[in-house]
Amino acid sequence: MNTFYSTYAVLLKDAQSELRTRYAVNALVMFVVTAAVIVQLAIRSELPSSAVLSGLFWVVVFFAAMSGLSRTFVSEEERGTSMTLQLVASPSAVYFGKLSFNIVLTLLLNSAITILFTVVFPGFVVETFGTFLLTVLLSSIGLASTSTILAAIIAKANTKGTLYPVLAFPILIPLLMTAMRATTRALDGEPFGNAAEEYQILISYIMVITAGSYLVFDYVWKD
Repeated sequence: MNTFYSTYAVLLKDAQSELRTRYAVNALVMFVVTAAVIVQLAIRSELPSSAVLSGLFWVVVFFAAMSGLSRTFVSEEERGTSMTLQLVASPSAVYFGKLSFNIVLTLLLNSAITILFTVVFPGFVVETFGTFLLTVLLSSIGLASTSTILAAIIAKANTKGTLYPVLAFPILIPLLMTAMRATTRALDGEPFGNAAEEYQILISYIMVITAGSYLVFDYVWKD
């Protein structure tokens, strides 16, 4: 129970800090809007296929996440609060607190991108809502889990801004490719069950990344 309250306290602390500074939110919003406008100007009146729209959707999600989620542990180092956090909370509480915050932030990000794509791109029409919803949910958890452990790894590095996307991209390729395929199925109106293989991959990805991150986080956090 103590770990649960500590996890909630870390989540609440990050949420309050973000509400004060709005660093991650502002970075995410500006990138999403800019990317959507540039893509719209590039394709103009053309109607991209569902596969192209799915690819554009997850490309925007990836780069937007890279611009905001890396701050999870970097902000602790910049404010000098990492040592205090190590003293008052267990590594598991810190990890799951940060992970929970990133999941919430990623879900909000994907919701905003979905709304924006629906408004900007007439061809972005979700025909199978259940498939799309589950794809976004699972992909958001996987993206947040990967981002959390990578943020902890690069927090003490000198080149945080460039190192984060370089490490994240190869690890996230299986997630992004699977999410693109499932999203294409949702836009094409395929039955919910047709994306069963994609769901299995996404769930397996989440389990492997989250379990592996939890096992090594103690060493990463205290190193």
